[in-house]
Parts: sequence; structure tokens; C-alpha cells
Amino acid sequence: MITIIKIILYFIIAFFTSLSFGQLASNSELHLLLAKKDSVLFNAAFNTCNTDVLEEIFTEDFEFFHDKGGFTEGRDAFLNPMKENCSQRVATELQPAKRILIANSLEVFPLYKNGELYGAVQHGIHRFEFLNKDKKYQRGDIAKFTHVWIKENTIWKVKRELSYDHQLKP
Repeated sequence: MITIIKIILYFIIAFFTSLSFGQLASNSELHLLLAKKDSVLFNAAFNTCNTDVLEEIFTEDFEFFHDKGGFTEGRDAFLNPMKENCSQRVATELQPAKRILIANSLEVFPLYKNGELYGAVQHGIHRFEFLNKDKKYQRGDIAKFTHVWIKENTIWKVKRELSYDHQLKP
């Protein structure tokens, strides 16, 4: 009988412990920090074409997994085509695409080792808009994304990125 009580007590403790290490509140310091970094990342990638900023955000061993574009291994392998595309945008004066984060979709889950925060998983949903031939923005895909942020010394960097479930939404 005591063993059954111990087992039940173990499951109750495990359940409430797992709740305490779940998603962070959207007003928590880490959630706000990574939300800001997410904004900087996508502003650099889509709005300003600032690959220098992206070099600072991604780890050297960055990996990108895309459900339509495939796998890219390494920060340079990911950024080099972007650098070329950004040069073409400037030369042809093309407007960049827009990335819009879906309201209230951003979630942050901290990662701990021996009680010390070393990283976080950030998940959200975003959509994209592109200029059509009439130079008007049209809706593109809506997709989910997941970033694995790692704390290198005191600097937060993206080590892994997943972009998936791309769907064209009206």
C-alpha cells in the first residue's frame, strides 16, 4: 500500500514539476528578450537585408531545416545565397518581402542543465507578403518556425532553425 502511495505521489510531483518548466509567460524577461531578437533576425533577413547582423545572430555550426527548401548546414552556406540575393535587390531596387509574426503565437521554452539556463526553444507562426507585378503586396505562405537559441557566454545565438508547415492562406 505504501508503494502505491509513493508512486501516486511521484506522478503528482512530476506533473507539477513539468508545469513549472513549461512555456514562459509572454512578459517574462527571457520571452521578451528572444521576441526582440526574433524581430531583429527577421528584420535583417527580410526588411533590411543586413547579413552582418545575421552573422552575429547565427552560430557558425547553424543548421536550417526547411520543409520545401531542404537542409542547409553551416552559417556561411546559409548566408552566402542571401548575400547574393541582397546584392541583386539593391541593384534592381526590388522591395524586400515582408515577414509578419502572427499575434500571440510566439512561445519560449527555457533549456536548463544542472539548474543553469543554457538555451531556449522559441516557436511561433508567421506569414509572408511579396510584391506582385503591380508592386502591391500579396499574401504568401503562412508557416511555423522553431528556433533553438543557445547562450554563448552572455550572447544569445540561433543554433538550429526549423521552418515548416508552409501553407498558402487567403
